[in-house]
Formats: sequence, structure tokens, C-alpha cells
Amino acid sequence: MNPSSFLSRLQSKTVLVADGATGTNLQMRGLPRGMASDVWVLENPEAVMALHTDFILAGCDIILTDTFGATTLRLEHAGLQDRADLINRKAVELAKQAASGREVLVAGSIGPTGQMIQPLGPLSEADAEAAFLRQARVLAEAGVDLFVIETQFDLTEAKAALRAAQTAAPDTTVVCSFSYDRGTRTMMGLRPTQVGKELCDLGVSLIGINCGRSLEDNLKCLRELRAATDLPIWFKPNAGLPRTEGGQVFYDVTPERMGAQVAAWVAEGASVVGGCCGTSPAHLAEIARAARAL
Repeated sequence: MNPSSFLSRLQSKTVLVADGATGTNLQMRGLPRGMASDVWVLENPEAVMALHTDFILAGCDIILTDTFGATTLRLEHAGLQDRADLINRKAVELAKQAASGREVLVAGSIGPTGQMIQPLGPLSEADAEAAFLRQARVLAEAGVDLFVIETQFDLTEAKAALRAAQTAAPDTTVVCSFSYDRGTRTMMGLRPTQVGKELCDLGVSLIGINCGRSLEDNLKCLRELRAATDLPIWFKPNAGLPRTEGGQVFYDVTPERMGAQVAAWVAEGASVVGGCCGTSPAHLAEIARAARAL
């Protein structure tokens, strides 16, 4: 599969299935809480590739690289900023190895920098864009099929990431996805309507919703975004909110309940469906099964 066939399938109204959560699933497989999942690209690559493989076997068409926090800016907290290029290249290698021989797209995941943009924080827009550009260039050179700029909450930062991706690989499909973790607003107070209107003329290929709160709130966001844009919509809601019990983190939305929602997601305008935090390969299998039945 290649980017042009990806867009062709969307245009033909085929529902595509993206993968589930990276961080929460790796935590269930031993990643220490508080450690960024990107660290395991180097320290435990077998676990990262095993998760990719599990999602592929569950039925997904798209897997995301384990590079959500792999800008130099975000890797500073782990003292790995000097190994950012290596982490991004290795993450693509792992994903491509898992996808080898299958019609599965590898998407380069680009998450927020972890810092606030001026004047609300210390980070300049130019420095943010430079960090995104460095990451996007390595992901493109390593061979990703598309970029997924995800879990965004601030338009200034999202636009910086979008410009960087478009500069790094002008012909590559770009998804820009926001997290509505305040229910129907982002942390910065943005509503889906505003995001849809702001991004629709900037060359983004799909506009997305990922993470957030309840399935119900995410569905409200989907309806609102669909009314604001004609672009295809990427939709990866959480499996509910996390709760801690006996030192373990649990998500209460079952795979069956998540799969049962897929028809509504598609009816409300989603072209790509998957899951975010708490979405296991078992959840993804139910999502894929429901999507294939449409």
C-alpha cells in the first residue's frame, strides 16, 4: 500500500482501521509508569515490534510509529535529545518490519513538544517548528507512508508541526488530530468547529480526534467536526478514562462496547477508526471486525 492508494480508498468510502494505544499497552507489558514509550524503541525494541504485530493481527490497516514524544525538545527529560534521530529511524524500522509483506501503512507519529508556546510558555514558535522539522525529516527519510500529528491542543503548535511535515515531505499525506480532554474542548479551550475551520485550508489531508474523555464526548466532538469540514476525519477515542486499582491502571470500556460504537462513528463521518489510551489489541480486533462489517 502507498499514500496514493490510502487516499484512493478513503475517497471510495472504504473505512480504514488505525491501531490502538502505544503507551498504555507498553505499560501493561512492563514499561515503567512515567517512562516515555519512545525510550523502549532502543531499550526494548522487541516489545515495541510485538505490539505493532499484535495490532496488525487484530486487523488494522495503519500502525503508528513509537515516536509520539521523539522530538529533541520532549526527549530532554530523559536525557536522550542527542539520540532523537536514532530513535525516530529505529522506530520506523520496527514498524516497517512488523508491516512487511502486508498491506499496512506505517504512519510517523508526531506528538506535542511538552512545552507551552510563547507567550504562555518559554518555547518560541520557531524553535517548536525546528524541532518538528528535524523529527519529520528523519521519519520521512526512514520511509513512513504518512504523518500523524496527534494529541494536539493548541493551534499555534499544531500549525508549526503541520508546516514542518509539509516541508519535510511535501507530497506525503498528513493527519492533524486534536485531543478534546475537556469533554468537547481542548486544554486550550478549542472546539472542533474552530479546529476544522482553521485547518481545512492549510493542506492537511485528514483532520482528527484522538484521546479525550468518554466515548460519548468524543462522539459529540465528531459530530461537531463533521459539520465544520468536508475533509476526511481520523477518529481514535479513548477506551474511557483511566482508574487505578491495586497500583494497576484500568480502562472500563470493554472491547465489545467499543466495537459496538463503530457503526455510529462511521455514520457520523469518521473515515478512519481506531483507539487511543486504553485501547488494547483486543479492543482493536472488535473495532476492525465492526468496520469490516459495514
